[in-house]
Amino acid sequence: MGEAMTLTYPRRVQLAQTPTPLQFLSRASAAWGGEHRLWVKRDDLTGSVLSGNKVRKLEFILAHAQDEGYDTLVTCGGLQSNHCRATAFVGAQAGLNVHLILRGEAPEEADGNYFLDLLAGARVDIHPPRRYFRELPDLFARVQADYADGGHRALAIPTGGSDGIGAWGYIAGAEELGADLAAAGIDTAHVVCASGSGGTQAGLTLGAVLHQLPMTVWGVNVCDDEQYFIDKVHEDVSDWQQRDPALPVVEVEPRVLDGYVGSGYGKAGPEIFDLIRELARMEGLVLDPVYTGKAFYGMLREIEAGRFAGCRDIVFVHTGGIFGLMAQRQGCC
Repeated sequence: MGEAMTLTYPRRVQLAQTPTPLQFLSRASAAWGGEHRLWVKRDDLTGSVLSGNKVRKLEFILAHAQDEGYDTLVTCGGLQSNHCRATAFVGAQAGLNVHLILRGEAPEEADGNYFLDLLAGARVDIHPPRRYFRELPDLFARVQADYADGGHRALAIPTGGSDGIGAWGYIAGAEELGADLAAAGIDTAHVVCASGSGGTQAGLTLGAVLHQLPMTVWGVNVCDDEQYFIDKVHEDVSDWQQRDPALPVVEVEPRVLDGYVGSGYGKAGPEIFDLIRELARMEGLVLDPVYTGKAFYGMLREIEAGRFAGCRDIVFVHTGGIFGLMAQRQGCC
């Protein structure tokens, strides 16, 4: 590896409980690892209601909002969006208004992340998927205009907090993971994460290059396809570079493990619920059916196919999502 690049982080607000542990999965390694040792980076332990990968990104996004004079956060996602739930509680902690634009059908009873959105006091609009995808930029603009009419300044945060600001969260997370690898005596590793909005994968991929870390980052897409996420990672990296001309120009090579979306985003087959149940009983590790369940399942299938042959250590980045599991708990029972 070459020398790490000189990097000055922007200001962030301490929200996540970090560093999170890197844990060896001894029984999962024996059952499924073959020649590999399986590890998990426990970013599900970044907090309680602020748990998961989104909190690392929101540390930088919140600081940006405060520094630029915003008093309202507006963001979007599915009805069970982990990012929206985390944003709702970040806003509550920081004393900011939060407005969520959610995709789906209004349920008869609030559950999972949606219940927590309401508990945190976020204002919520729910739109049918067809309208959501067709009109999302306009929906953001209308919400921002409404707040402006009331004397507020609203920051539009993209899906998953995935842009050049949010990327800093996993540039820092990659640096932390590099220290974990060194402490565990891991010389080289494949790192696997779920990719739903692309920001975590972009930050890890960028961070691996910036810090010259001995790891290859793979995203398991839980929606869209391989090309979409290759393009999205490049888009986030470009946005990161363009925000500050002093930042280094970096070439990245996004890697995607495609083929595990199943019947669609947020829709898990019985094989995913079987894996969630088995891993919970084997290692006491809880996955969710939207992100980590599909990503861990894809990682295991790729191990079987020989994708990671010749590298002893594989690290799964656990990005949280337990509240989303609560909304689909019937699949595990």
